[in-house]
Amino acid sequence: MIKLLVEPNAHSGSWNMAVDESLLELALESEQCTVRIYSWETATVSLGYFQSSADFRSSNRFQDLPAVRRLTGGGAILHDRELTYSLALPSTHPLSADPTRLYETVHSAIIQLLASMGVQAAMRGTDESRSDEPFLCFVRGDRHDILCHGSKVVGSAQRRRRGAVLQHGSLIVQASPHANEIPGICDLADPSEELQLPSDFAGSLGQAIAQTLGTVTQLDRWPDEQEGRVRLLEERYRKIKWSRPARSALK
Repeated sequence: MIKLLVEPNAHSGSWNMAVDESLLELALESEQCTVRIYSWETATVSLGYFQSSADFRSSNRFQDLPAVRRLTGGGAILHDRELTYSLALPSTHPLSADPTRLYETVHSAIIQLLASMGVQAAMRGTDESRSDEPFLCFVRGDRHDILCHGSKVVGSAQRRRRGAVLQHGSLIVQASPHANEIPGICDLADPSEELQLPSDFAGSLGQAIAQTLGTVTQLDRWPDEQEGRVRLLEERYRKIKWSRPARSALK
């Protein structure tokens, strides 16, 4: 059973990342499968788990924006005018053992959803190697990226612990004024047919992803009994430089 949570309200970066870590812990502790769709209350930079916080601080480009560190790897993502998904699967789920298949399954579902709206997209298919490693994820190239007219509009990353997996992904809806070189699906649509996203697009995205993973039960809100756990985890996400490993999910 896949529990689907489509967040009705935007949240801070520290809260969003704490919720996602708590979902990974639930996958480890109780074999819960969860898909979550959410947004950010203000433009926020999330650093990949292994990125140096010094790289963020040394750049003047995003200094006025809040930043948070993710559990997942990869390059930094500017969360602005986009939708973020996360999924947490226990080791018992058939897709947990194969990271490549999980990427392909989820991204194929997103591609089909976009196609139903008239947006033609496809996976990149090959890795792009560069001598340097760009700071931003959406300037990097991975074979599982989703491209629309040659531009990357969806990128994902994973974190795995004791067989359980947390996968994050970002779908760019429109270019952010903080990084206008990265277009979104609305910017890339045929100019003669202005793309109007349906009001329930977040819900459709969540259903498309969750249905590829199993039978879906939709949650109306975050369970009250999990709020205390999230608030404890949130403290660590208030800093982008971590002084110690993550808690139980990272042991």
